[in-house]
Amino acid sequence: MVDYLRLEVRRTLRDAGFVIGGIAVPVMMYLLFTNIGGDGGTGWKTASMVGMAAYGAVGSALNTGGGVAEDRAIGWLRQLRVTPMTPRQVVAGRALTGSVTVLPAIVAVLAAGGLVNGVRLAAWQWAAIALLLWLGSIPFTLLGLGNGYRLTAQTTGVANLVCNLGLAVLGGLWFPVDLFPGWLRELSAYTPTRRFAQLGTAVADGHAPALAAILVLAAWLAAFGSYAVLSYRRSAATI
Repeated sequence: MVDYLRLEVRRTLRDAGFVIGGIAVPVMMYLLFTNIGGDGGTGWKTASMVGMAAYGAVGSALNTGGGVAEDRAIGWLRQLRVTPMTPRQVVAGRALTGSVTVLPAIVAVLAAGGLVNGVRLAAWQWAAIALLLWLGSIPFTLLGLGNGYRLTAQTTGVANLVCNLGLAVLGGLWFPVDLFPGWLRELSAYTPTRRFAQLGTAVADGHAPALAAILVLAAWLAAFGSYAVLSYRRSAATI
C-alpha cells in the first residue's frame, strides 16, 4: 500500500501538466488579480489568497481522476486487480495520492501571499488555513475519482475542467460573492467550493469556520463519495 502510494505521488509530481496547471496557474492568477488595476488592500489580498489556494486545491484534487482514467485505458487497473491489494486499498491509495498532491498548490499560493503580497497572519492561522484546505479538498478528490472511474481519459479531462471552472466561479473563488446577483448569491451558498473557501477565510478573520460551512461540505463529501464508489463498481464490471 505504501509503495503504491509512493509510486502514484511520484507519477503525479513528475507530470508537467500538473505542475503548470495545478500549481503555477493558481499562483499567477492570484498575483494578477491582486496586483493589476490598483491596490485592493490587505483584506482583498488575503481573501483572494484563500480563494486561489482553494482553487488550486480543487484543480489538483480533480486531477487525480485523470490519472485513474489513463490507468484504465492502458490496463493498469487490470494489473492492480491481480496483486494482493484489495479494491478498497486501490481506491484508498488513489484518494491519498490526491490528498498529498493537493498540498503543493495550497502552499504555493499561501507563500505568494505572504512573500510577495505582504499578507500577515499569525503562525497558527497559516497552519490552520493550510490544514483545513487540505482536509476540505477530500470531496473534490472523490469527485475526480468518480469521473475517472466512469469516463474515458479524454472525457474525464473535459469533465474535470468543467467542474473546476464551474465550481470556482459559482463558489466565488475568483471574484467576491458580493458581486453576484441575489439569486446567484443564494445558489452559491450551497456549492461545495463556497463552503470550502469559507474554512480558510474564517480562520484568516480570526475565528472558527461556521457550522453551516462544515455541514454543507460534509453533505457534498457523502454525495461525491457515493458517486466514486458507484463509478468504481461500474468500472470493475467492465475491466
